[in-house]
Amino acid sequence: MHSIPVFFSCDNNYLPFLAVSVRSLIDNLAPDTACDIHILNTGLERSGVRDILNMATDRVTIRTVDVSNQLKPIADRLALRDYYTASIYFRLFIPSLFPQYHKVIYLDADIAVNADLSGLYRVPLGNRLVAAASDEVIASCKDFQRYAEEGLGIPYRRYFNSGVLVMNLDQFRIQKIEEKFIHLLTTHRFETVCPDQDYLNILCRDRVLYLDQGWNKMSVNEDYNGIPMLVHYNMFYKPWLYRKISYGDLFWHYAARTPYHSRLCEILRSFGWQGKLKHAIAKRRLHQSVKRICRSKENFRRVLTGEITLPSADSEESHA
Repeated sequence: MHSIPVFFSCDNNYLPFLAVSVRSLIDNLAPDTACDIHILNTGLERSGVRDILNMATDRVTIRTVDVSNQLKPIADRLALRDYYTASIYFRLFIPSLFPQYHKVIYLDADIAVNADLSGLYRVPLGNRLVAAASDEVIASCKDFQRYAEEGLGIPYRRYFNSGVLVMNLDQFRIQKIEEKFIHLLTTHRFETVCPDQDYLNILCRDRVLYLDQGWNKMSVNEDYNGIPMLVHYNMFYKPWLYRKISYGDLFWHYAARTPYHSRLCEILRSFGWQGKLKHAIAKRRLHQSVKRICRSKENFRRVLTGEITLPSADSEESHA
């Protein structure tokens, strides 16, 4: 039985949501599918992570991996905003930390898995760096569309979301993606909207296999013809904060099967007008930042034109 390597990044604040992701992943594994789950972190509270480790089965192993040493040299350069923490960058270290793997799945911790992951793992990458789906939030708003194109120089329909990735680790190593990321990070002070995601879009440009949206259906709407395989509760569209979120019932179905259910219910109950006001302010600031970055002479598009050699493409129109 072949085992699929799956990676998550998490800090203590996201343990309840990670528990839902892991529960949903395990519940949807086919009988002939096994999985090795790795939780990248820089220190997790013992009781919380123990609850997740206890979800392991005879076909599913779960372990934590501390990446503190990898983060130390660049910690003061990491671009963060709003609810983002350094954990969003952990996925970039997977190729060097796990030389035994050729190909892995990476998932954000705010995802509900609704299908067996073997279908995702089997997508044929060839020499592409990643398989990923285009970002529905970016595509849903003119300001964000402009950000992708004027801030990064990427057509907005080609801007992918990094919360669901099939990563070609061999090609990451060959193309020295981690080294190029650290070079960009330590050489420039780019202001970003989606920190790690922007870097990955730049570094993987034209080496992307675009997935069906059902493999990363965002809860911004239910505009999908069929049943999504993965639902991503990204940005402000969180069912543990708002009661009427697309595909929210799916999240709560799996949440009820975790030790965190009561805590998640309490998070929902306690998110009152102050939390909503904070989100409204954050959204306004986000749009202001987008417009400022588009005008900036030091954004990705203007600074990087011709500066670094990025991976070349055999085709950017590939889909799976």
